[in-house]
Amino acid sequence: MIKAENIKKSYGSRENRFPVLKGISLTIEDGDFIVILGASGSGKSTLLNIISGLEKPDEGVIDFDGTKIESLSEEKLTEFRKKYVGFIFQQYYLLPNLNVDKNVKMGADLAGNKDYREMIQAVGLGEKLQKYPHELSGGEQQRVSVARALAKKPEILFLDEPTGALDEETGRQVLDYICELQKKYHFSICMVTHNNNIAEMAKKVVKMNSGRIVDTYSNEVQKSAYEIEW
Repeated sequence: MIKAENIKKSYGSRENRFPVLKGISLTIEDGDFIVILGASGSGKSTLLNIISGLEKPDEGVIDFDGTKIESLSEEKLTEFRKKYVGFIFQQYYLLPNLNVDKNVKMGADLAGNKDYREMIQAVGLGEKLQKYPHELSGGEQQRVSVARALAKKPEILFLDEPTGALDEETGRQVLDYICELQKKYHFSICMVTHNNNIAEMAKKVVKMNSGRIVDTYSNEVQKSAYEIEW
């Protein structure tokens, strides 16, 4: 479980500090599927970066199963991310000189997972192990990034606009893979998006505006990637 309390974050020089997060409190339960909604500039990506350990808050506490990650050294924070956290972004961040197999193995090596090819099969790319990123479609590249993130067996998967660069058909396919893999491997999901329709897939929805949470609600029924509007 992740429990964030009174998270504040500002950027800029001392004379021109701009507050991005203005006292955010949020809980992510084990096995949750949370979507954080908000327009550009609402602070949602900054919140994701902080609760995942990519950045540190100016104020506040992030408790991850008893570990206060905001107080960890950079070395310990890196170890925390390696052990517990997976990331998927709008950009795929694949290494162009490595094939599918080796890109995914990079994630697996962080956890000593020798069965990583199971994850490549799970995202439908078992026949493309030797293909390089430039030989894949955008959707296939994003699926490689999904496999790489999950090959390290994270407890929680953070996603920042994972379908932002994809067309509708491919976006639905990628989201469907992620949801099916969650059912199988039981990791938590925290996804940032500006797409209100994707929020219908979540267990819990958090709406942000101007650095604050303005609404939180649960979906009685979680729709599949093929049931939502796009």
